[in-house]
Amino acid sequence: MITKLGQVMLYVNNQDESRNFWTETVGFQVISEESNGDMRWIELAPSKDSETSIILHNKELIAKMSPGLHLGTPSLMFFSNDLDQLYNDLKNKNVTVGEMVSLPSGRVFNFADREENYFAVIEKK
Repeated sequence: MITKLGQVMLYVNNQDESRNFWTETVGFQVISEESNGDMRWIELAPSKDSETSIILHNKELIAKMSPGLHLGTPSLMFFSNDLDQLYNDLKNKNVTVGEMVSLPSGRVFNFADREENYFAVIEKK
């Protein structure tokens, strides 16, 4: 039986640049960084005790290893306790951010990383 979502694999062109974006710009922490031969992965999360993390994989290497795998960006929705502060922080760091939108479930906006992958953040009511 599945009990929770543990990791989301994100396939990127530049792992170091992506790690820097998630840590320096968004504020995530590096949980681990490992390699096995040519394979390297970087685990990131909002904090060390987060239940779900993002694993950065080299898109080109994964495409060679698993040619049938869909390498598109997953549609991720993050939660925030202070959406306005996060929105302003990202905007001040020259991150592409979308409009703040009010939905029945809460306010939400999207943002893009340096590779133009888009993610959403919601402040739950």
